[in-house]
Amino acid sequence: MHHVVIDCPEPVKLAGFYSELLGLPVTYRSETWVVVAENDTTSGVAFQLALDHQAPDWPDASKPQQFHLDVMVDDLDEAAARVLQIGARRLPGGAHIYADPAGHPFCLIPRPLWAPPVHPPS
Repeated sequence: MHHVVIDCPEPVKLAGFYSELLGLPVTYRSETWVVVAENDTTSGVAFQLALDHQAPDWPDASKPQQFHLDVMVDDLDEAAARVLQIGARRLPGGAHIYADPAGHPFCLIPRPLWAPPVHPPS
């Protein structure tokens, strides 16, 4: 897999949101295509201009999710406050279901014990 590509009306804005959310830099930017990845030689999440994009309407099945990301976090409450601060909004149907600024749903999930810490102590 190279990139997960997300259609949206404002690629630069949405990439900035996910850069903050995932703690990864923007590694490529044009008016119609922006990539967030570990570096410019790794796969990541790309945001593609879609002028006719219609946001999902969670949980209404007539406008389905289209995709969603599960974002692993060490502390759900801390992460919830942070995603709201950077532009997410809470969605109905669960304690940690949010929409990004373009309306795509994503979930915050607690880090499983087998996974390394998301933000290792410094």
